[in-house]
Amino acid sequence: MTFSNVVAACESASTPQSDVAAPKGRLTSLDAFRGLAIALMILVNSPGDPGNVYSILGHAAWNGWTLADTIFPAFLFMVGVAIVISLDKQSVEAESHPALMGRILKRTIILFALGIFINVFPGFDFSTLRIPGVLQRIAVCYFLVCLIVLKSGLRGRILWLVGLLASYWLMMRFMPVPGIGAGVLEPGNNFAAWVDSHLLKGFMWSYYGGKWDPEGIVSTIPAIATTLFGVLAAQWLKSSFSGGRKVAGMISGGSVLMLAGLLLGHWLPINKSLWTSTFSIFMAGLSVISLGLFYWFIDIAGFVRWAKPLVILGMNAITVYVLSIVYAHTLWALDLEIATGEKMSWHSYLFGHFHTHLGPKMDSLLWAVWIVLSMYLLAWLLWRKKIFIKI
Repeated sequence: MTFSNVVAACESASTPQSDVAAPKGRLTSLDAFRGLAIALMILVNSPGDPGNVYSILGHAAWNGWTLADTIFPAFLFMVGVAIVISLDKQSVEAESHPALMGRILKRTIILFALGIFINVFPGFDFSTLRIPGVLQRIAVCYFLVCLIVLKSGLRGRILWLVGLLASYWLMMRFMPVPGIGAGVLEPGNNFAAWVDSHLLKGFMWSYYGGKWDPEGIVSTIPAIATTLFGVLAAQWLKSSFSGGRKVAGMISGGSVLMLAGLLLGHWLPINKSLWTSTFSIFMAGLSVISLGLFYWFIDIAGFVRWAKPLVILGMNAITVYVLSIVYAHTLWALDLEIATGEKMSWHSYLFGHFHTHLGPKMDSLLWAVWIVLSMYLLAWLLWRKKIFIKI
């Protein structure tokens, strides 16, 4: 399969089909992988009881990683893949540079604004506004990586990636923090947290006492590198090699990255909250392997039917993600007066009647599964109505 087929297949993902998986030669693997990431993101974000969660679905307390920690970097990686496909198509159409930059800037602003919206919804209390967030980081990474892709070739992109990872490593290890020193990597006591405490003071996540933010300014540097890994993966898919060789290269390359992340982790721990350089490297390797396997099973071997639900989710990924958060926040915010005269949130009331006698953690998980299925139903309705919201 040539990359022109890949691009055409990806673009056809935005066109309604009677059967998502049917068209031959269609690249459904990227949509399917994106759909899986969104499904897992909603699952992790929507427990019935946040205090009763299986460890694999909770983020690592500090160093190390769990399944939950793999989701966001995988999504950023796919943003990088999509950037190459999107910009290649736009260059073929000979779109003017100002128009192209306008489109990129518009999407960046929409993503960032949506992130701010879900941070203040439903109370809209801007006095406690959190500026960083998942969508905000996606917006920044998307914008800057688009600029890098437009202004540099393969060599330049590799240099940017290495430079970003190395510079972050050097900052975290050798930049002295007043009252703390250099090389300290403790929660709230590190260079990234120190910068955030000055530049984002009063606008960070209250969960950590407003002292630092996991989607802060400095830790976005290696997140940009994560997105660039996706760019390089897309360029590999763009090559003229056979499908089998592409998959073999992705699996072997991804394995090398994972091993490198683990080995380098002895000097700089794998840590999602800091988004350390080793975390970026390790998770990029995992994402490369995952996309390679999806590409093999779906686009080469033709095992596509199982992926249809994931593709449907992936077609309206950001929309479904935003609506899942709005739905969850609404349930927590709306009060219900029960027979005793007490008030409780709709979430507490509904989950209080959601018992399976399988234990509190399983109840919490099944509630999250129900939320995922509800969002899938919404995505399916959008797909059936041929509504694809491009953000």
